[in-house]
Amino acid sequence: MNSFEKRKKIIYEFICDENYIPMKIKEIAIVLQITKEQRPELEAVLSALLEEGKIELSKRGKYSKAAVKKMTGTFIGNRRGYGFVEFEDGDDVFVGEEHVNGALHGDVVEVRLLSQKAGRRKEAKVLRIVERSKAPLVGTFEDCGEYGFVVIDDPRFSEDIYIPSGRTLGAEDRDKVQVEITKYKNNKKKPEGAIIRILGHIDDPHVDIDSIAMAYGLPMEFPKRVLKQAENVAKPVSEADCQGRRDLTDLFTVTIDGEDAKDLDDAITLEKSGEQYLLGVHIADVTNYVQENSALDREALLRGTSVYLADRVIPMLPKELSNGICSLNAGEKRLALSCCMTIDKTGKVVDHEIFESVILVNERMSYTSVKKIIEDQDEAEIERYRDCADRFFLMAELSKLLRRRRHQRGAIDFDFPESKVVLDEDGHPLSIYPYERNTATMLIEDFMLAANETVAEDFFWQESPFVYRIHETPDQDKLRTLNAFVQNFGLRVKLSNEEVHPKELQKLVEQIRDTKEAPIIHRLTLRSMKQAKYSPECVGHFGLAASYYCHFTSPIRRYPDLQIHRIIKDQLHGRMTEKRKEHYQSILSKVAICSSERERRAEEAEWETIKCKKAEYMSAHIGEVYEGTISGVTEWGFYVELPNTVEGLVSMTSLTDDYYFFDQEHFLLCGERTKKTFRLGDSCRVRVIRADKMLRTVDFECADTAAEH
Repeated sequence: MNSFEKRKKIIYEFICDENYIPMKIKEIAIVLQITKEQRPELEAVLSALLEEGKIELSKRGKYSKAAVKKMTGTFIGNRRGYGFVEFEDGDDVFVGEEHVNGALHGDVVEVRLLSQKAGRRKEAKVLRIVERSKAPLVGTFEDCGEYGFVVIDDPRFSEDIYIPSGRTLGAEDRDKVQVEITKYKNNKKKPEGAIIRILGHIDDPHVDIDSIAMAYGLPMEFPKRVLKQAENVAKPVSEADCQGRRDLTDLFTVTIDGEDAKDLDDAITLEKSGEQYLLGVHIADVTNYVQENSALDREALLRGTSVYLADRVIPMLPKELSNGICSLNAGEKRLALSCCMTIDKTGKVVDHEIFESVILVNERMSYTSVKKIIEDQDEAEIERYRDCADRFFLMAELSKLLRRRRHQRGAIDFDFPESKVVLDEDGHPLSIYPYERNTATMLIEDFMLAANETVAEDFFWQESPFVYRIHETPDQDKLRTLNAFVQNFGLRVKLSNEEVHPKELQKLVEQIRDTKEAPIIHRLTLRSMKQAKYSPECVGHFGLAASYYCHFTSPIRRYPDLQIHRIIKDQLHGRMTEKRKEHYQSILSKVAICSSERERRAEEAEWETIKCKKAEYMSAHIGEVYEGTISGVTEWGFYVELPNTVEGLVSMTSLTDDYYFFDQEHFLLCGERTKKTFRLGDSCRVRVIRADKMLRTVDFECADTAAEH
């Protein structure tokens, strides 16, 4: 320790003494008998202690020990040992490996904020583990004879789990297993655990997706009592069921879904009277079969949502309901909750009615067929549906009006193509391609949005307990960061009193549409916005520029929709007493929080299965060359997205023709000697060099020299 550090230690201990009273620098010098010549060193020591956050300086110029700032959040790990702590408000702090203090991914931890240097992100030290994560741990067993290890699949989990003799459950090398931690990391020893379930060998069909589903705690099977109840209630619609409902079976009714969809929960009717459109959105009346607090209802709340993985659907409700009596199958009478809207020529809903109904679907249409009719004007398809083709053209007409009106008020339309993965019977990927939205998918989206807004506004003004779908105004710091970035491209987001109107972000998205910078700016714009969630409070939906919004249209696969259907029916039948209102007010916060959490879990699991299958697909194409687009640039390399939506990393270490430095301001890598650049949005030929199905990553190398600018 040098003399400066020794002096710093002495002064810090002096200030931390329990008998110390806050003093000015002159007083500290007198007490410690520091000479005039030594004053500059004292000032330097105090300045260093202030920068490190160990001491504080009051407005009166007095120094004292810094108050410990403790915060509680969730630890997000990294395989390299460091991590982050996320807080409820969406903020996060970095935790260096030396400050992790035994925390593992998913743990709730208490942290102390460390000093923050100018221009650096916030850092913290884990003080203690408040609660260990209860999330299932799934990984690959490595047999070492008398003992073994489980390498956890989740890259955010930094530790392998040591499995002692007698705790392997008979697992063999490279089996996928679920493990339970019995002893946590201590004195640099790895955590110790026991295998509690064997999923199968790593190469067995569907085991990869089984592993992801289990790691996210997705319930794979329904309890017997739930299945029994579903079987008992899934009876054909009877005359008694239809009593008191409006009979709409004479109206021409269609469903429009994907070819392989089996849970059809929305149907459409549309007519035109003069200049007004009469749009009916008819939603499966699931509440007729799922009674509140029944075994079916409790299981649906527990699941929160149906989950659509690469090779399967994990439904919220048993198939007897989701694919059976609740699904609006063509040619079969079904019970529905209908929202019928009168819409004028500007796309404004001028009147509406919500009621219980009985419907009969005439045609089960696919997005492909409807697109062929209204977009491609395919003569064969029009002839096939000649009795109803005109209705689809009418739907397209109304869809444009609704979309235009939504656009005029500032709704933001991010057009990200989804990845479609085609699998064989054993779950191996055959092809991957971008699944683009088309006229057919957009018209259903427009009609559902109209119904969701109409229902939400109706019940807001009824002052009824309700579950809204909300999207709050973006965080100011994130907006400023976005603004600083887009200014590199000559763009600007106009902020008024540090707030932004949706129209400003809408303008930004439209300005860069079809440009090479569009993908990254779209992503950064999306990241600057908060995540949509459910809430009993109506605060509006920023992204849609809507004052009122809810999820009404998918009760087969989303619990909030099922919950508000109950509320709607209580209002329709005059059962919304004060006692009933109190009941809803007591449960809706929990329903909203639980549903939001389950939705995030489902989205993450769905995305992980897609990444897994992309990596598996590319593993069969090692050495092949593709033309792609640079989709991201970082200090460790750049990412290239292929036309089939697969994204891979070109590591900085693979660029051996020059030394490249990262220009963060302009989002590019530049060669020090050659001046060659790899810029966001540039085309780039890459060769596949590695694809890791377990890590769900793909690595590329440049197939030729970069474009020179």
